[in-house]
Amino acid sequence: MVVTVFRSRVRPGFDEEIAARGARMFELASAMPGFISYKDFAAEDGENVAIVEFETMEQVAAWRDNPEHREVQALGRTRYFEEFTVQVCELVRSSHHPRLPGA
Repeated sequence: MVVTVFRSRVRPGFDEEIAARGARMFELASAMPGFISYKDFAAEDGENVAIVEFETMEQVAAWRDNPEHREVQALGRTRYFEEFTVQVCELVRSSHHPRLPGA
């Protein structure tokens, strides 16, 4: 599995526009081969974090290179974001611990 962490700060006045673009990007990404999940979070200090999971690095590259996604990436650089960071990570280890019955 490959995990992409996208951290950003939206420029003032673009919250609604970037939300609409983000919804469209989720629609596109979730229809791509190898897509596993997408979640986003907003911190009190104004930072946003999105976590996107795909099965392989090749599938992440296909998402990165999607023409519509490329257009929104360019808008992000020039219009929407004060700053952003993208980190692409291959999974090294994973564990899941559900609550035990009766606990």
